[in-house]
Amino acid sequence: MLARMKLCVITIWTFLDPLYYAFTRLTYVEDSEILRVKVTKYKGRSCVLADGTEIKKNDLLIKIHLHNVILLRELLGMKGETSKARLIYKQVKQALPGVADYLHNHPKKNEIKGLVGITALNKGSRRLGFESIAISNKIYLWFKLIVFLPMYCMAVSTISGQSIRRHPMYLFMSKHTLFELYR
Repeated sequence: MLARMKLCVITIWTFLDPLYYAFTRLTYVEDSEILRVKVTKYKGRSCVLADGTEIKKNDLLIKIHLHNVILLRELLGMKGETSKARLIYKQVKQALPGVADYLHNHPKKNEIKGLVGITALNKGSRRLGFESIAISNKIYLWFKLIVFLPMYCMAVSTISGQSIRRHPMYLFMSKHTLFELYR
């Protein structure tokens, strides 16, 4: 019953996703279905990444978006959270060279400082080259928690209180790190 309901939600989401894609001005990364990107001005608090890159308000970053419909469709038949995490890790790792090419070929490549994403799936992100930073704005954090909750419920096999309390975080990667690891 639950699997049938999840499949129904994913089907509806599949039809609505093109509208979301159009309104958010996302771009597909070449050779990847799992990541979509757009250049954005950062609106969070300032931070300094491990390589010394300083990210400040209004800096240009490439915002990365997981393509949740495709991801959820693939995760639907999988058992075990470890297997699901490995699949996500592998697909993101395979997509990052395309993100590096996108940035390298972008007309504003000299102004863009790196990548930003927001996710509660930050375990293992350091191995990909990302740095996790807490979202300091409590209202924005609660908004993201509410938005992520339905996706979380769709992705997991069993819901636990501990994993629901996993807060979304910013994931950053400097342009230097991106090019060093994926170009």
